[in-house]
Amino acid sequence: MSDGNSYLKGRGAQENVSNKFDAFTHEFRDDFLNYCAMEDEEPQNTKTVLIDTFPKTIVNKVNSPDVGMGYSLNPYQGCEHGCVYCYARNSHEYWGYSAGLDFEQKILVKRNSVELLEKKLQSPRWQVTPIVLSGNTDCYQPIEKRLEITRKLLQTFLKYKHPVAIITKNALIQRDLDILKELAKDDLIKVHLSITSLDETTRRLLEPRTATVKKRLETLEKLSSENIPVSVMMAPIIPGINSHEIFPLVKAASERGARDVGYTMVRLNGAIGGIFTNWIQKAMPDRAEKVLNQIAECHGGNLNDSVFGRRMKGSGNIAEQVAQQFKIAKKKHLSGRNSPGLNCALHEQYKQGQMKLF
Repeated sequence: MSDGNSYLKGRGAQENVSNKFDAFTHEFRDDFLNYCAMEDEEPQNTKTVLIDTFPKTIVNKVNSPDVGMGYSLNPYQGCEHGCVYCYARNSHEYWGYSAGLDFEQKILVKRNSVELLEKKLQSPRWQVTPIVLSGNTDCYQPIEKRLEITRKLLQTFLKYKHPVAIITKNALIQRDLDILKELAKDDLIKVHLSITSLDETTRRLLEPRTATVKKRLETLEKLSSENIPVSVMMAPIIPGINSHEIFPLVKAASERGARDVGYTMVRLNGAIGGIFTNWIQKAMPDRAEKVLNQIAECHGGNLNDSVFGRRMKGSGNIAEQVAQQFKIAKKKHLSGRNSPGLNCALHEQYKQGQMKLF
């Protein structure tokens, strides 16, 4: 790693574009979670700003055919986890912010999320289909510990007997084990836990404010022991950084009860290409060129590929080697395991029962 004067510790992105913002109701936070405590260093960057928003809708239809979800719900925009590779960074530009440090430091909080979800689930026009929390930014990112919006959303899904899936890399999900267990009784919940690496040094660099590897494995084991179906996502695989960990990671996930393990290849779309390049030149200068070249090899000579069906898995020799390794690892460690489908019938029964009251 380069010296601390040039590398911004505690954040993923290392740069930002200056912007002038309108006045918002906001709050400042100056904690860096576990990062600075572990490193025994002082923070080097500015504080995080929470921005209250009140959108008109909260359940979003997902039109991309290769992401495996029909609808998503994101109670937060922007994510303090700071994963440098995150595809969701680009979405921050739609709000007038940068995909770089703004994405990690300016978090939009959708204060009326629960009310909007309840309105959607009460609508006679709503055709029940699983909704994914979050799909864009992590619904269990640090501020959720205090705001509890995700917990209230899960309570709403339980109330209406509606199927929900969760994508997260934060051990905070264990806080809501009581609700998850109730949802699991009726096959109303699936959890997709992101574990990118088993190496804590790699995790700190790639995902500076996320739960530690130890806590994520503990979370997987705890949820699985309570019969909550959990799959692990090794996302993304970055050649030259974590591509050598496929077999040990699949084995570790299997030993802790994972029903399945999936993966995506890194793709540096939009502004993320420049953000990642800047980051790796500071964080891993000795192998930056090699990693960037190998990523490009997976996408026809570019850092990104936007073709549906190909963009997630990549193409070429490296991508094919990764696919074969996953196939062999899953056959060895996950053979015979399956995850039940989510139950869509109970919500329809709930609505029919409610209509009889009128």
